[in-house]
Amino acid sequence: MSRNTIILLPKSKKLLQAVGENIKLARLRRKLTMDQVSERAGISRPTLSSLEKGSPSISIGIILRVLLVLGLEKDLLLLADDDVMGRKIQDADLTLKQRGPKNTKK
Repeated sequence: MSRNTIILLPKSKKLLQAVGENIKLARLRRKLTMDQVSERAGISRPTLSSLEKGSPSISIGIILRVLLVLGLEKDLLLLADDDVMGRKIQDADLTLKQRGPKNTKK
Protein backbone atom coordinates (compact mmCIF):
# COMPACT_ATOMS: atom_id res chain seq x y z
CA MET A 1 0.00 0.00 0.00
CA SER A 2 1.33 3.44 -0.91
CA ARG A 3 2.13 6.08 1.65
CA ASN A 4 -0.31 8.60 0.19
CA THR A 5 -3.61 6.80 -0.02
CA ILE A 6 -6.15 8.80 -1.99
CA ILE A 7 -9.65 8.64 -0.57
CA LEU A 8 -12.48 9.35 -2.98
CA LEU A 9 -16.23 9.36 -2.76
CA PRO A 10 -17.95 6.49 -4.59
CA LYS A 11 -19.28 8.88 -7.26
CA SER A 12 -15.74 10.12 -7.96
CA LYS A 13 -14.42 6.56 -8.14
CA LYS A 14 -17.06 5.71 -10.74
CA LEU A 15 -16.05 8.73 -12.82
CA LEU A 16 -12.40 7.65 -12.81
CA GLN A 17 -13.38 4.09 -13.67
CA ALA A 18 -15.46 5.37 -16.59
CA VAL A 19 -12.51 7.39 -17.89
CA GLY A 20 -10.26 4.35 -17.59
CA GLU A 21 -12.81 2.18 -19.36
CA ASN A 22 -13.13 4.72 -22.18
CA ILE A 23 -9.35 4.74 -22.66
CA LYS A 24 -9.29 0.94 -22.66
CA LEU A 25 -12.06 0.78 -25.26
CA ALA A 26 -10.22 3.33 -27.43
CA ARG A 27 -7.09 1.16 -27.22
CA LEU A 28 -9.01 -1.99 -28.12
CA ARG A 29 -10.77 -0.28 -31.06
CA ARG A 30 -7.33 0.54 -32.44
CA LYS A 31 -6.28 -3.07 -31.91
CA LEU A 32 -3.32 -2.02 -29.76
CA THR A 33 -2.00 -4.19 -26.96
CA MET A 34 -1.20 -2.87 -23.51
CA ASP A 35 2.48 -3.49 -24.22
CA GLN A 36 2.35 -1.40 -27.40
CA VAL A 37 0.58 1.55 -25.78
CA SER A 38 2.70 1.52 -22.64
CA GLU A 39 5.93 1.37 -24.67
CA ARG A 40 4.86 4.21 -26.98
CA ALA A 41 3.71 6.32 -24.02
CA GLY A 42 6.91 5.64 -22.10
CA ILE A 43 5.15 4.13 -19.10
CA SER A 44 5.08 0.70 -17.54
CA ARG A 45 2.40 -1.85 -18.32
CA PRO A 46 1.17 -1.88 -14.68
CA THR A 47 0.76 1.91 -14.85
CA LEU A 48 -1.40 1.58 -17.98
CA SER A 49 -3.38 -1.16 -16.26
CA SER A 50 -3.95 1.14 -13.26
CA LEU A 51 -5.08 3.92 -15.57
CA GLU A 52 -7.56 1.65 -17.32
CA LYS A 53 -8.92 0.51 -13.94
CA GLY A 54 -9.48 4.14 -12.87
CA SER A 55 -6.77 4.47 -10.25
CA PRO A 56 -6.76 7.95 -8.66
CA SER A 57 -2.97 7.92 -8.34
CA ILE A 58 -2.34 8.29 -12.10
CA SER A 59 -1.11 11.76 -13.03
CA ILE A 60 -2.68 13.92 -15.70
CA GLY A 61 0.66 13.86 -17.54
CA ILE A 62 0.47 10.09 -17.94
CA ILE A 63 -3.12 10.33 -19.11
CA LEU A 64 -2.03 12.88 -21.71
CA ARG A 65 0.80 10.62 -22.93
CA VAL A 66 -1.63 7.71 -23.40
CA LEU A 67 -4.13 9.97 -25.16
CA LEU A 68 -1.36 11.13 -27.49
CA VAL A 69 -0.59 7.53 -28.42
CA LEU A 70 -4.28 6.93 -29.12
CA GLY A 71 -4.65 10.17 -31.08
CA LEU A 72 -7.14 11.55 -28.58
CA GLU A 73 -5.07 14.35 -27.04
CA LYS A 74 -7.58 17.04 -28.04
CA ASP A 75 -10.19 15.33 -25.86
CA LEU A 76 -8.29 16.73 -22.88
CA LEU A 77 -9.40 20.21 -23.96
CA LEU A 78 -13.00 19.19 -23.33
CA LEU A 79 -12.41 19.04 -19.57
CA ALA A 80 -14.33 21.89 -17.91
CA ASP A 81 -14.95 23.38 -21.36
CA ASP A 82 -18.63 24.15 -20.86
CA ASP A 83 -18.62 25.60 -17.35
CA VAL A 84 -22.35 26.21 -16.92
CA MET A 85 -22.21 26.56 -13.12
CA GLY A 86 -19.24 28.95 -13.28
CA ARG A 87 -21.03 31.17 -15.80
CA LYS A 88 -24.17 31.25 -13.62
CA ILE A 89 -22.12 32.30 -10.60
CA GLN A 90 -20.32 34.94 -12.64
CA ASP A 91 -23.58 36.27 -14.11
CA ALA A 92 -25.15 36.52 -10.64
CA ASP A 93 -22.33 38.84 -9.54
CA LEU A 94 -22.61 41.16 -12.54
CA THR A 95 -24.14 44.54 -11.93
CA LEU A 96 -26.00 46.45 -14.58
CA LYS A 97 -24.35 49.67 -15.61
CA GLN A 98 -26.26 52.85 -14.95
CA ARG A 99 -27.10 54.73 -18.10
CA GLY A 100 -25.26 57.98 -18.44
CA PRO A 101 -27.01 61.29 -18.84
CA LYS A 102 -28.17 62.31 -22.29
CA ASN A 103 -26.17 64.94 -24.04
CA THR A 104 -28.42 67.70 -25.12
CA LYS A 105 -27.36 69.95 -27.95
CA LYS A 106 -27.71 73.63 -27.34
